Amino acid sequence: MPTPGMIVRKRLIWLAAVITVLFFSVIVRVGRLSIVDAEELVKRGEAQWTRTGAVTAERGSILDANGGILAHNATAYIVAVSPRLVTDGERLCDLLCPLLNLEREDVLTKLKNTAYASVTLKRQVTRDVVDAIRDLADEMPDALRGVTFEQDSVRFYPSGTSLSHVLGLTNIDGEGQSGLERQYDAYLAGTPGRIITEVDAKSRALADGKSEYVPATPGADVVLTVNGAIQAIAERAMRECLAVNNAQRVMALVMEPDTGKILAMAIQPSMDLNDPPRSDLTALQDGMRIQAISDVYEPGSTFKIITAAAALNEGVTTPEEGFYCSGSIIVDGDRIRCWKNSHGAETMREGLMNSCNPVFTELALRLGVERMYQYLSAFGLGTKTGIDLPGESAGLLIARRYVKNVDLARIGFGQSVAVTPVQLLTAACAVINGGRLMQPYLVEDIIAQDGTVLQHTAPKVVSQPISEETSATMRSLLEAVVAEGGGANGAVSGYRVGGKTGTAQVYKDGKVVHDVHIGSFFGFAPVEDPRLAVLVIVDEAQVPVDYGSTTAAPFAAQILSESLQALGIAPTETESAQNVSVPDVAGMALEDAAKALEEAGLRYVTDGDSQRVLRQLPEGGAEMAEGSIVMLYVSDEDAPQAQEFVSVPDVSGMSIAEANRLLFARKLVLSVEGSGLAQSQSPAAGAFVAPGSTVVVQFAAR
Repeated sequence: MPTPGMIVRKRLIWLAAVITVLFFSVIVRVGRLSIVDAEELVKRGEAQWTRTGAVTAERGSILDANGGILAHNATAYIVAVSPRLVTDGERLCDLLCPLLNLEREDVLTKLKNTAYASVTLKRQVTRDVVDAIRDLADEMPDALRGVTFEQDSVRFYPSGTSLSHVLGLTNIDGEGQSGLERQYDAYLAGTPGRIITEVDAKSRALADGKSEYVPATPGADVVLTVNGAIQAIAERAMRECLAVNNAQRVMALVMEPDTGKILAMAIQPSMDLNDPPRSDLTALQDGMRIQAISDVYEPGSTFKIITAAAALNEGVTTPEEGFYCSGSIIVDGDRIRCWKNSHGAETMREGLMNSCNPVFTELALRLGVERMYQYLSAFGLGTKTGIDLPGESAGLLIARRYVKNVDLARIGFGQSVAVTPVQLLTAACAVINGGRLMQPYLVEDIIAQDGTVLQHTAPKVVSQPISEETSATMRSLLEAVVAEGGGANGAVSGYRVGGKTGTAQVYKDGKVVHDVHIGSFFGFAPVEDPRLAVLVIVDEAQVPVDYGSTTAAPFAAQILSESLQALGIAPTETESAQNVSVPDVAGMALEDAAKALEEAGLRYVTDGDSQRVLRQLPEGGAEMAEGSIVMLYVSDEDAPQAQEFVSVPDVSGMSIAEANRLLFARKLVLSVEGSGLAQSQSPAAGAFVAPGSTVVVQFAAR
């Protein structure tokens, strides 16, 4: 039987064991709290006795080459509230919801969440709304107890729709979503700061509490190669082009040939970056897509520039070599037609002027698949240009091993190949700048707020597809296209201009659509030292004749003319083309009409193969520059009726003489009020009026 001493000892042993277990449990718990969970507990503690406020970093600005602001931050505010301090949620909603345009139920739900020291009611609130809330708070402090304001910002684009596709958008948090805003977000965004304040259990700042302020680092400024004046010129021309041609889309790209700098990129229709259609996802995505670098199309005859340069550089032809166009050519059993019944005997030079398909079919076949594809690669086709924008496409080329002769023949004149507009412009610039393919770019410098240059872009030569001698020859040939060939509507008075028109097929559901086309024109000036190159593309113009020579070339000429003047490049030609009266040839046999136009110093194009002129544009008696093209409608099928209205052009900023010349060309009458430069007009630009209508323009000195 156990003795009392044994019982006591056993109890002491059990007590010691329990104490030991409890002791080690406490040690483990303390160790876990102080080592394993220490970081999390400190954070929880800090969250309970401190309140952290964000200090938004000022997003950097986007500037044009002249320092003009294209995008910058405007001051706004965050309206927040502390649910723990609100005494009457219903009353607070009555006062705030109408001012902030918020749903009452949403605000009440946030106010019930007392687990949070502060909840955001709305961001990017304007100063006038915040001032109104502050006035109410002064009158009724108890009703608006707990409402606080923090500085916020909203992205603002002074030019609205200008360069909208390229600049892109930010979301409400200031993060780049598209365009340059997305491409250079890391530089533009900056680094946010914070302010930390010690508070009590009800999130009220302690009178003797400590606070810590970490300033935000503002974002860097991005300086573009875009010339603000040239961008404005291109935007105005494209708005007019869209209206006149009733097109689905138009665009103009202006490049400095020697460097690859993008001086302008205008795409219409565009969206207002200050009020984007965020509720319409399709419209928003279309507005953010940069079609000039993402969308591909068959270039048509503008591609003949590449084929001609390659053929001359390889020595498979010369400008004076003779060819014969019978209206078509058969390759691998397929008949490839020219756009005209027959050009007859012509030289290679004349083939380019006439945009003759059989000539370029022959040149492509002479080059062969291997050499042709070597040149396509050297000109950057089938690969991305590397332009500093998101979403670029590489274009489309048939894989070399699958190319048949008939495919090669069509590639020679711009079919069976697809390019982006920026690809074609870059390749065409390589043809006329001495033979150097330059990498296109939009950003010149990235500059920190302290003036430090974080990044500078220098011109980059990608390849040398042709020699300087071939380039000089091509400049001369392309000048002839404008001076004597189908590119006459791209001429600019006083300057030597080279260029090439194009009329490309449109594919829908995998089939060629025959009633609409993509008209385009590539032009450059001055020929002797190209300073500017422009590519204008008109997609699906809804006009009787949608050739590139009629839909795109006039607007390319407008951009070149005004841009050359904006850059201070003086005219080199002392004699400009004289105006001549257009003879009335409606009803004549085509042969007689052609002779009458030739005697008047004019040229023509037709819309079909018939031999009698049904109608002409412009009509007889109109004045046109010598060498211009008259459109002759000869088709037997439902001849297009004359337009009953004309679009009023934008003459803002023009002199009286310039405005009169432009209005006269549209068969409109100028009424002058004042003197100097055009300030306003009535009817407004883009309005449709009857021919012969009067446009009243107010002029004033600047």
